[in-house]
Amino acid sequence: MAQVEKRGGLLRKSSASKKPLKEKVVLMYDEIFMTEDPSKCSPRFWEELFLMKVNLEYLEGKLESLDGEELMQMKDNVNCLFQHCIQALGEEHPIRVVNALQTLCALIRGVHQKNKSTSGFDIINMLMGFDKAELCMKNLMESLDSLLCAEGSESLKSLCLKLLLCLVTVTDNISQNTILEYVMINSIFEAILQILSHPPSRREHGYDAVVLLALLVNYRKYESVNPYIVKLSIVDDEATLNGMGLVITQALSEYNRQYKDKEEEHQSGFFSALTNMVGSMFIADAPEKISVQTNEAILLALYEAVHLNRNFITVLAQSHPEMGLVTTPVRPTPPTPVTPLGTTPPSSDVISSVELSLDADVQTSNLLIAFLKYSSIVMQDTKDEHRLHSGKLCLIILTCIAEDQYANAFLHDDNMNFRVNLHRMPMRHRKKAADKNIPCRPLVCAVLDLMVEFIVTHMMKEFPMDLYVRCVQVVHKLLCYQKKCRVRLHYTWRELWSALINLLKFLMSNETVLLAKHNIFALALMIVNLFNMFITYGDTFLPTPSSYDELYYEIIRMHQSFDNLYSMVLRLSTNAGQWKEAAGKVTHALVNIRVSLCTFDCPRLLHVDQAGFNS
Repeated sequence: MAQVEKRGGLLRKSSASKKPLKEKVVLMYDEIFMTEDPSKCSPRFWEELFLMKVNLEYLEGKLESLDGEELMQMKDNVNCLFQHCIQALGEEHPIRVVNALQTLCALIRGVHQKNKSTSGFDIINMLMGFDKAELCMKNLMESLDSLLCAEGSESLKSLCLKLLLCLVTVTDNISQNTILEYVMINSIFEAILQILSHPPSRREHGYDAVVLLALLVNYRKYESVNPYIVKLSIVDDEATLNGMGLVITQALSEYNRQYKDKEEEHQSGFFSALTNMVGSMFIADAPEKISVQTNEAILLALYEAVHLNRNFITVLAQSHPEMGLVTTPVRPTPPTPVTPLGTTPPSSDVISSVELSLDADVQTSNLLIAFLKYSSIVMQDTKDEHRLHSGKLCLIILTCIAEDQYANAFLHDDNMNFRVNLHRMPMRHRKKAADKNIPCRPLVCAVLDLMVEFIVTHMMKEFPMDLYVRCVQVVHKLLCYQKKCRVRLHYTWRELWSALINLLKFLMSNETVLLAKHNIFALALMIVNLFNMFITYGDTFLPTPSSYDELYYEIIRMHQSFDNLYSMVLRLSTNAGQWKEAAGKVTHALVNIRVSLCTFDCPRLLHVDQAGFNS
């Protein structure tokens, strides 16, 4: 017997003597896309349809091949199909439910794709009809909620989440997806929380549940009252919050692991070894960048959790006992018709089937450490617009953390010391630090290291002003807490001071180019204010008197930079121009530093060894 061919719904190719033989489900699809009701000739049409295996390729292709007018002519049949799909979700037979879920995915995607053209028909009317839309969506959401909360098939729950993700992500702008109004009215929030609080369900579906929740929270969040925002902000169940934190930790840790594997593979290659042996004298190009696809969906979920729910802050520093456990899924998930854009889970279905094992420091790892490592990777390359936005979101999350009193308490806690191996951008003038040389320190030291690393490595032509402002703001908020609570942090402050001064030098040397695009005086003012805080209140939070002496030494050693800054802002503040007011603020802020410089005998101190100051 000749091999059967199923591509395009055909069971047999056409020949001179025989017509092409199609699958029965394809013939039934063809009947639906006619103007007449298919159940007139076959009363059991809809019952039989959902017993047939769905041919997603043919169904979506059929919708794509029709123009807007043709689709409107068969609107009644499409409405009928949609309604019978919803009815089938209540059936006891799992095959019917699975086929109905997959058919709904194909319908929703296909109709939305048509709407991107100039056809102009309304999606809700096309899928359900205006008169039945409210009832249809109510029944759909109730059926999905029941399936998600039931103790039934895990594969059915997976398909329910895929359908909801499909529904949420079919439009580029989520706030323009009018169908989500019905999802707001008929909430599935409790079903999502149940998945996150129950370990077996979380291992299977935690990633999709967290991403779905993050997307729903962002639906018209600034335009109207979003019930998902309100409910997320008041969640206080420890199991649920820990479950959500665990899912986010796993996704970020998986990204970090993939990056580390690629980095090690890159460094162990023959070309890399040859380059290290010969040196860089013959290599003019910059080091090759290691690329791993970022995970903005999970980053968005972390932001919403930290921003909206203060109780979630406690999860950041908690270790997860489930790390390193490997579990087998209850049942393989059937193929899904869609992977929504921007919600791609970690490779090999890590989140759904395996509880990740972390690095060697698994016993002392937590969500914040995973996030800091992730940020150190993403923030390396901001020339790409995609990564620029990811880096911005990382800094926004860090700002939320630095603003929280409880978060600052555990960040600065001397009894909570961690070894955080941040990734550093490869640069020719410095060697890669060995991971084993990193000491155990309070987590705030890792945050400051990350900020210093960003400041030092992004002084470039395409200057990321917004990211620099947020970076300096994070440092300022941490210093405010240290000043307020008199926390004497043992940190190499000189690295921060040196980075900030070099940033001022960069702003001055590129004044003309940067002023054409940015208000550099706002950033300069923030940097000067940081030094003012060290000078005025440093005795309350610097660890030792020698640290205070080192601060003054660094200011005096680099006095030329502050003098040049004063000359620049004085020149612009005395001229009637665009930057007069902004430059004037910097002029006034420099008074403290200039007084400090005049207090000491600069020529005598500058004969001190320039390599460093040891009190």
